[in-house]
Amino acid sequence: MGIRGSDTTELIFEDCRVPKENVIGEVGLGFITMMKTLDLGRLTLGAACLGACDLALEKCVQWAKVRQQFGAPIAHRQSIQWMIADMATEIEALRSLVYRTAWLVDTGQPFIREAGMCKLYGSEVQHRCVDRAVQIHGGMGYMRDYLIDLMYRDARIAEIFEGTNEIQRIVIAADIFRQEGVRIST
Repeated sequence: MGIRGSDTTELIFEDCRVPKENVIGEVGLGFITMMKTLDLGRLTLGAACLGACDLALEKCVQWAKVRQQFGAPIAHRQSIQWMIADMATEIEALRSLVYRTAWLVDTGQPFIREAGMCKLYGSEVQHRCVDRAVQIHGGMGYMRDYLIDLMYRDARIAEIFEGTNEIQRIVIAADIFRQEGVRIST
């Protein structure tokens, strides 16, 4: 449906033995190593969503300046202005979250909760931004193989991979309760 440049496929290992010198991390701690990788991936996904949102906003502003409707550019329409303002506001909030989480990583601080927030919020902001971009572009935004159509289809996977958004909500809540001394079952 989307991200056609990614050749994602199933990989199966049967009777596979890994030489000691090729083991990543400590033997028996593979799950922990994988989860640390997922946390960084969630931050990276949030950053990718931010980049996509920036591009969607840029394309919408450009389109609103040149698309004429009822004798004036659609940029003059309050409904378009509100969608642009909402996009810009959410993008800046996402930018702050991504940058703060990257700072936590760079300074060696815990970032599990924030990484989950980057992925969750980033993918949802991206979804809303590209949805608004389709609306602003009208029929052109719905045309197959037009940039906005591609962005819309590509955005959907961000809510699924690196752990679904539902899983991110569990991760975030579990970390909040853990800091309060409450262990919740997941």
